Amino acid sequence: MMAAASAVLAQSLYKYRDPNGVWVYSDRPPETGRSFEALPLQQTREQAEVRLYRRTLEGQGVQLVAENTFYGPVQVAFQLSAMANLSASAPSSGMLVLEPRSETQLLLLERADPEQTMSLRYQFQYLPGRPDAEHRPDGPYRLPYALATEHHVAQAFPDTVTHADPASQHAIDFAMPVGTGIYAARSGIVIDVASDYFEAGLDAARDGPRANIVRVLHDDGSMSLYGHLNWNSIRVIPGQQVARGEYIADSGNTGFSSGPHLHFVVQRNRNGQMVSDPVQFSGPDGASVSIATGDQPVAY
Repeated sequence: MMAAASAVLAQSLYKYRDPNGVWVYSDRPPETGRSFEALPLQQTREQAEVRLYRRTLEGQGVQLVAENTFYGPVQVAFQLSAMANLSASAPSSGMLVLEPRSETQLLLLERADPEQTMSLRYQFQYLPGRPDAEHRPDGPYRLPYALATEHHVAQAFPDTVTHADPASQHAIDFAMPVGTGIYAARSGIVIDVASDYFEAGLDAARDGPRANIVRVLHDDGSMSLYGHLNWNSIRVIPGQQVARGEYIADSGNTGFSSGPHLHFVVQRNRNGQMVSDPVQFSGPDGASVSIATGDQPVAY
């Protein structure tokens, strides 16, 4: 099933004093009765997305065009409805892979009756990656924190307390203080960044989309996702090539999170559904190591 990409949420910054007179800055207003100032937050960079739009062509009908602003391939699924005066050959749905930073014609729709007006509605969803991607790393991943340091594994497969869906079941949560340096576990190109959020909560629907992330596309089509990163700490931008071991961000406690940690997962698009893959890391002497809940692996 095709999954929709997360929507960008507008934010406000609430500034107020707590009962002790200390200034508080939050994405939620204070309790009723306390005065506050609400300030709009602006995004620091354009969010990558897919845009679908129509072009009216003189004498030919309508061209349905998809624009992919990601620095990686994206699969898009579309569906037409409320169609009027379209030729019988017009499909009502379809699916296509869009190349990075591209504009692609999805459909060329012609009028059934050239003298009459054409009308239609459309819906679409998209998912990063190619649907035939395979996870084939050329070696074990590097643990995503500083060499010679170690961090407690709070959750890893087969424990799926908060990792119950296919996209996260093989994710690993590393407990670590806010501000811990995060390093690329594998080389690739940055295709998505969110860096404007600064609060956490336990409402999955509300807080889930408000996690700061970096998504890196690898040469086999799989993607590494680094989640819950600290507000305004991300040091990479979409389109940037990153090397294994490169410092990319600081850990944080943003989005759907009960405490400071790094959520790390390797994902791929499998026929229109995001799934996660098991990962092995470099251990002593370069040996491959699998980690489990409760471990405290050292980065080599």
